[in-house]
Amino acid sequence: MIPIASSPARVLVLLATLAITGCGFHLRDRIALPADAPPVQVVSSTPYSALVNLLERNLRNAGAEVAEADASGADVMRLEVLSERWGDLPIAIDERGRAQEFSLRYATVFTAVLADGTVLVPQQSVELARDYVSPPEDATGTSTEREILADELRREMAASILRRLDSVVRADPSRAAPASPAASPAPVPEVPASGSVPAQP
Repeated sequence: MIPIASSPARVLVLLATLAITGCGFHLRDRIALPADAPPVQVVSSTPYSALVNLLERNLRNAGAEVAEADASGADVMRLEVLSERWGDLPIAIDERGRAQEFSLRYATVFTAVLADGTVLVPQQSVELARDYVSPPEDATGTSTEREILADELRREMAASILRRLDSVVRADPSRAAPASPAASPAPVPEVPASGSVPAQP
């Protein structure tokens, strides 16, 4: 007979797993970067972006060297978060017509450029969403749940951006093309107007 862990033991294992994930540790291979890539500098158009901190931490955990924010542009590879947008889309209402369930949307546009101006990852967008219940009578509880979901979406966004960077290099490192000053920026993903703000939640 196979022994089954007691409920307290299972809870402890689950909490440990969540703690590891929340700290940015992932049981994955090191991220693939070009062999001659300089340190990676993460920048964002959003001041004090929490996403930048997560990207830097995940890059270090994956074995990459991260450059300081004031490092010279000629000596670093730039991972640029060009746009971050948040929005809340009502998806269910109660019998009085009040919204009680929402979809929290998080969208970014990013690119990666090597030190010589070569575009490693062209501008592209990532959009994520999580649903949450918001009873009109419980604004405090809703705020806490939304903050938890927002943190979860940031962690997932950081992982998604680095997965795309990793997949581009693993697929074909030579696919990088010279940067074009005249290139038009990628369209920012449409985030529902209801509650939409360009800043962080």
